Amino acid sequence: MRRYLRIVVLCLACGFCSLLYAFSQLAVSLEEGAGGGGGKPQAAAASWLAGGGRGGARGVGSVRPAAHSGRSDRYGLNVQPIQRIHLAVVACGERLEETVTMLKSAIIFSIRPLQFHIFAEDQLHDSFKGILDSWSFLQTFNYSLYPITFPSENAVEWKKLFKPCASQRLFLPLILKEVDSLLYVDTDILFLRPVDDIWSLLKKFNSTQIAAMAPEHEEPRIGWYNRFARHPYYGKTGVNSGVMLMNMTRMRRKYFKNDMTTVRLRWGDILMPLLKKYKLNITWGDQDLLNIIFFHNPESLFVFPCQWNYRPDHCIYGSNCQEAEEEGIFILHGNRGVYHDDKQPAFRAIYEALRNCSFKDNNIRSLLKPLELELQKTVHTYCGKIYKIFIKQLTKSIQDRYDRPPKER
Repeated sequence: MRRYLRIVVLCLACGFCSLLYAFSQLAVSLEEGAGGGGGKPQAAAASWLAGGGRGGARGVGSVRPAAHSGRSDRYGLNVQPIQRIHLAVVACGERLEETVTMLKSAIIFSIRPLQFHIFAEDQLHDSFKGILDSWSFLQTFNYSLYPITFPSENAVEWKKLFKPCASQRLFLPLILKEVDSLLYVDTDILFLRPVDDIWSLLKKFNSTQIAAMAPEHEEPRIGWYNRFARHPYYGKTGVNSGVMLMNMTRMRRKYFKNDMTTVRLRWGDILMPLLKKYKLNITWGDQDLLNIIFFHNPESLFVFPCQWNYRPDHCIYGSNCQEAEEEGIFILHGNRGVYHDDKQPAFRAIYEALRNCSFKDNNIRSLLKPLELELQKTVHTYCGKIYKIFIKQLTKSIQDRYDRPPKER
């Protein structure tokens, strides 16, 4: 009798262990399945948002399976995760179309998957979500939508600084705490080569550099900062913050030299004192504050060439960006509203070509000939006279991405 009882107990124990194993396997599969979706928003509330602020992602779009963390496959080989490129933009007012066109240009040429961080006014969220969700068939990007958020005690002052919401970029290291590195761009940016290429400049940072920007001007005779600024600025002509590559982990850790106290201040502590001291002397808002910070901390800035942030100033009075003349424009920056008027038709032609382009390979390939014809109509302007630099890199990007066999890309 005891023998039978032992057998029954043993069978029950084996059954219980089998049941535990089945549940553990089910849990693992569910966890991996969850990892294949959009994941949690890449946002964490800054300290000044903790008390009921409006931080964090309002909506998260998942239009590509997120990469799993490093793990071993069934044959024991280590599978490395695909690192995403994090791209941030701030959109307010009538900037929806510009922002969508910028995102489209990033998607068309990029190789690695993209993670978009879109900070926008509440009334724009549904429009962004509708458009980006309609691109879900691409399976090349994820996106997160965030409300515009400033420190509560000075929110109105920050929001009205320079252009509506522009100073939001200053607080990205404090809001996106889980993001290590980030590329911030203005809404009027167009990528003419893969985002991967500017992202690779992070590897060129030395141990002290935390961010990268292009000079505001190449020609001091037409420079703004060196002629008119009433505050410190970086280098000979200042820097332009429309394209800003950041190692935000380093930015959060660094203690910055400043002209307000002998004590070095961290990023979250230096912004408001800077605004209070210089608000009557700055013209370009947050860009001026960045110039002041890097004037006192020049060792922390990596300066990339003008072809990575090509603006009308580089050709409106004659060509003054030598790198673009040699290799073409890598990133086009249509500030001064040139995408929407007739003052610089070469810029507008590029914008309209990408705005109207679909994601079909044949459509992208056929973009160049009509675009060149439009650019040839702009030779009456200084920028139009050098129109070939507008399509030099664009042509190469299209050939590399869409004309070569997949194995050669």
